[in-house]
Amino acid sequence: MKGRILGLLVLLLWGIAKMPLETRIAETRREQQLGTYKILSNVRQQLGQAGFLAVFGGLRSAIADLVFIGAHVQWEKAKYGKVKEYFDICTSLQPRCPLYWDMASWHMAYNAAAYVDMRDKTITDPLERAREIHNYWKLGEDYLLNGIKNNPEDWGLWDNLGLLYREKFHDNLKAARAYGEAAKRPGRLDYVHRFEAIYLADAPGYEKEAYDKLLAIYKEGDSQQLPTVLKKLQLMERKLGIPKDQRVDIPPKYRLPPE
Repeated sequence: MKGRILGLLVLLLWGIAKMPLETRIAETRREQQLGTYKILSNVRQQLGQAGFLAVFGGLRSAIADLVFIGAHVQWEKAKYGKVKEYFDICTSLQPRCPLYWDMASWHMAYNAAAYVDMRDKTITDPLERAREIHNYWKLGEDYLLNGIKNNPEDWGLWDNLGLLYREKFHDNLKAARAYGEAAKRPGRLDYVHRFEAIYLADAPGYEKEAYDKLLAIYKEGDSQQLPTVLKKLQLMERKLGIPKDQRVDIPPKYRLPPE
């Protein structure tokens, strides 16, 4: 009996996943392996809070796990429209699970975007291809930002947001700010506060702030005096015109060539 009830719930979930609502990537997107991209509204919004709790109750976690497995299956088939639908359900059912937000972002911003870039033969216009790729980056960003709203103390989501801004959007300032937020969260690893300063140094107009952060990191001791930190610190000293007698004494093997 319990198995039959669970089966009905899963079938209901699949039915919800197939609801056509709103085209996200392109309204005139031709049908191909990715499929016409649809946004699945938040499950709570579709059913209402009372209906949501009545239907799923204590099975939300189990159902979210099943849908997560389904998303993996769709990824193996390169059906990224379906991957997106399944992750919409996962994150709606279990918004306090950072893993679902993280994996959803990864599949959109990296896997789906790479598929469009390298394997999708239906798009011949370079501008259209670039738009599709950018849209998937934005979807990845949206997942991380929404994940952060639901898990504000999770440093890993901020860390991955920094990586996304740095790797895909090439926005060093946003990357630095994301790493800075990661550095404020409990359990974070040491590298995120170094990354904040390092990428801030590559953001035009923020040289003084970057210099101050790099200098503070340098003063933390040998464990923080890594080659990249020393290089960026020297570059900021030069850009800011710090007098040579006030500059950090860098070990010879890490010194930049003379100006």
